[in-house]
Amino acid sequence: MIADARIAAYINSLYSGNSPLLDEIEREARAANVPVIRQEAQAVLRLLLAMRKPRRILEVGCATGFSALLMCENAPEGCRITTIEKYEKRIPKARENFARAGREGQITLLEGDAAQILPGLSGSYDFIFMDAAKGQYLHFFPEVMRLLGRDGVLVCDNVLQDGDVAESRFAVERRNRTIHSRMREYLYELTHAEELRTAVLSVGDGISVSTRL
Repeated sequence: MIADARIAAYINSLYSGNSPLLDEIEREARAANVPVIRQEAQAVLRLLLAMRKPRRILEVGCATGFSALLMCENAPEGCRITTIEKYEKRIPKARENFARAGREGQITLLEGDAAQILPGLSGSYDFIFMDAAKGQYLHFFPEVMRLLGRDGVLVCDNVLQDGDVAESRFAVERRNRTIHSRMREYLYELTHAEELRTAVLSVGDGISVSTRL
């Protein structure tokens, strides 16, 4: 955790929480070692959804559907979500969770590699949440920008990798150096894109929030 553990624990104690079903889905995911957006980042996501009130949401990286359902609970009634997941073993559980929540008609799950799926999407999205393979953010960026609507919001999770991104590449384990360099390059591109205004927050595992100008 990037923030002081004591401070983070206090902040998390103030979190009002989600619906009982969503809390149960989160517990199940964590028990199965499936990555779930951290509580501090959940609070930021909920705030942004309340402020932006998006009608069309795109999620890159569905896992077992927790964050898609979190967005459903906090977006306006009638909001539509398109989510992408590559890992075949997680897809049935995501569909099961959408059915448990009665959200099958609101969420469209696209199966496959986002690098292949994104170019086939059309229209624009008010809100895009990226929580997929961290080394691929840079490759997804051009298509994400094509799909992000005017005044749209782009949120990316896990961008600081528990603080490793701030370290020299030689201080990072060799197996993580490729992701480290790609994430640093991505954050530079993101924060220097003229059509975006971006803040990188040391919340959870690091979260970036951008809005299209």
